Amino acid sequence: MAAMMSQTSATAAIGGISALPSRVAGLSSQSRTHAFRLRPSLQAGRVRCEAGDNLRKASVSPNPIDNATKKTITKEDVLEHQAKDESEQRSIFGEKPTSGSPYGRPEVERRPETGDTSPWSVFAFDGAAPETINGRLAMVGFVWALVGEKITGLSVIDQVFSPGSTGLIWFLASVQILTYASLVPIFNAKESTDARSFGPFNAKAERWNGRAAMIGFFSLIVTEAFLQAPILKLFVNNVVPPV
Repeated sequence: MAAMMSQTSATAAIGGISALPSRVAGLSSQSRTHAFRLRPSLQAGRVRCEAGDNLRKASVSPNPIDNATKKTITKEDVLEHQAKDESEQRSIFGEKPTSGSPYGRPEVERRPETGDTSPWSVFAFDGAAPETINGRLAMVGFVWALVGEKITGLSVIDQVFSPGSTGLIWFLASVQILTYASLVPIFNAKESTDARSFGPFNAKAERWNGRAAMIGFFSLIVTEAFLQAPILKLFVNNVVPPV
């Protein structure tokens, strides 16, 4: 009943405003002046409401960069790729992926766009998070290891664990930041790295660069552990003749 009364009151108010010009003619001069003063106020209020609506629409509209880099991946696309791609017909052990299994899941189940986005699924061996996070950390770590060796003259292990070094703090901070930044699109937007591309920066390039960086970073640590010296220092001493 209260809702019906509110709706009736609102309708009457709107009708009264729309009929304002015709009613003004029958008013006294003082009342007519007051009515004409009221009308611009109503128009100004309507303009402010329209401006507020436009501002809200602009605030929720997608970012142009978001539109330029976004690639929509539908369930139909995933199922079509899963049926045609030869690597999707078998797991790393040569067996056909099984629905609901802890490892070797079909593509439609392990993708954030179409599958489960629980932590158990995302952090599984074939989930969206492990290779993405490890690859990004390895790329940053490999570059920074070489830069750090050039600046400090220390090996990777010494940069992190030597007394008085802040390398361990920076390492832990970078792990937290990159992990969080990699998980936000997966959990919030339910999108994998394949859903973003910008020119040469695409998921395939990132995967191969990440894999190469993981191998390179591991090889760098093992090599320096055997040689007991920074690899850049050994390289310079062996290649550049002494003065």
